[in-house]
Amino acid sequence: MKFGRVDHPESIDFTLPNDHLDTKMILNAVKDDTMPDVYVGCAKWNKADLKGFYPRGTKDELVYYSSQFNAIELNATFYRIFPPEQFEKWYKKTPENFKFFPKLNQEISHWKRLNEVAAVVENYLYSAVNLKEKLGTIFLQMHSNFSPKDFDKVISFVESWPETIPLAIEFRHTDWYNDPVIANELYDLLKQNGISNVIVDSAGRRDIMHMRLSNATAFVRYVGANHESDYSRLDDWVSRLKEWKEQGIKEIDFFIHQNIEKESPLLSSYFIKKLNTELGYNLKIPNEKQQQSLF
Repeated sequence: MKFGRVDHPESIDFTLPNDHLDTKMILNAVKDDTMPDVYVGCAKWNKADLKGFYPRGTKDELVYYSSQFNAIELNATFYRIFPPEQFEKWYKKTPENFKFFPKLNQEISHWKRLNEVAAVVENYLYSAVNLKEKLGTIFLQMHSNFSPKDFDKVISFVESWPETIPLAIEFRHTDWYNDPVIANELYDLLKQNGISNVIVDSAGRRDIMHMRLSNATAFVRYVGANHESDYSRLDDWVSRLKEWKEQGIKEIDFFIHQNIEKESPLLSSYFIKKLNTELGYNLKIPNEKQQQSLF
């Protein structure tokens, strides 16, 4: 993943911004005694990217991956719309507690830029719903040059999205977050329609670290820099998630990327261990017996 990549991560201030005041308000409104659902995963499951993760002789990568993680951020669906039969196969290969979090196709976000996309969305969802209860939040990732001048397209898209299917949206143009008027309008739109506001933590794009939840689901896309700071950054995230848990968060969807993806499973294992210790979970540690130091 090259988005937000920098040559010298040691020069970046990775301090997480303070929460927006609305985040606590959103979480407190649904607070109860239930433990939030937590899903942690990588972006891909293929051997070419996750070199060294699979034991020798592994015949089916998804079967093994889903025995180690409870989620996958499904980026493959950005590049093509798979037929229903493919989603059915993925469903059958994975355990009952596993969830897929697929990205909407690039025709919707990048080619048509949300303009007259109803038919494409319908076709996409017709296939994706074959994941049944294993379908997690679908997410829409807009291009970096998609700016608030096209806000009307966002409104139309959000208001036409089916209420029964969870959706998260990632905006990469800085004005969506750093123009207060636009940010408030966007937040209100997402909040009113139950849409999650994706948080992206990447070295080269600190300008879009908004820390503003629009519902009780935190959808976080974390991009490591293949640098020792990746550990301390995740420590900070564990602390923040612990606060959100105490405030009432209902679901945490956390996906770990790396510039060199083969190290993502190792970093994910570190993060999961911390979640277990600090937040009181008992999530499986991927490849626990075979782990080696990232550095």
